[in-house]
Amino acid sequence: MEAIALGHDLGHTPFGHAGEHMLNEICEHGFRHNEQSVRIVEKLEKDGNGLNLTWEVRDGILNHQTSLMPSTLEGKIVRLSDKIAYINHDIDDAIRAKVLSEEDIPIEYREILGTTTRKRLDILIHNIVTNSLNKNDICMSAEVQEAMQGLRKFMFQNVYRNPRAKGEEERAKALLSRLFQYYVEHIDLLPEWYLEMMEHGEKKERIVCDYIAGMTDQYAIAKFEEYFMPKAWQVN
Repeated sequence: MEAIALGHDLGHTPFGHAGEHMLNEICEHGFRHNEQSVRIVEKLEKDGNGLNLTWEVRDGILNHQTSLMPSTLEGKIVRLSDKIAYINHDIDDAIRAKVLSEEDIPIEYREILGTTTRKRLDILIHNIVTNSLNKNDICMSAEVQEAMQGLRKFMFQNVYRNPRAKGEEERAKALLSRLFQYYVEHIDLLPEWYLEMMEHGEKKERIVCDYIAGMTDQYAIAKFEEYFMPKAWQVN
């Protein structure tokens, strides 16, 4: 379970889902961060030798998304924990950014899940523990599951697709798109072992995708400034 949790988001791109959507548009065979996480542990780690992970761990990493379902109880625990964590973290972040307040959350969800992050976590976690006892499954009660799904939908409508956030998302996608094209045209800038992958049959665009997906936000911005910003305008 710990290995699944540590590995499930290794494939996330710079700028989160904005970067993922951009690479999915530009890469020949598409890009999904869960599949990239598996590619990292199977193929990219240890200079192309991969890690010696069990099928169960790789299954949990691959199937942690909402639309998928892991084959093991350990994978199901990580899948639900991931959703509980990011929804509540994102609520906290949105409140700090003044995008929304606790009172903006629909009352029907607050009545079931609580009116603070601490209370929501307590209710969600204990509900899973209680409803999974003596079952070959990891699950919530129907009421709590419906409320969490409703809260997630509310976050998509009011935070993730907020015009302010979407504006920054388009900038992030443009930055990564420019970097992608630059590296395709200047492939020699990639580390040597990435270039060796081409000798073993990997396409140029695929390894550029791997390289960009492994960047942090800050590193991607720094590389964009290095390649495209006039030196006098760069921020020290």
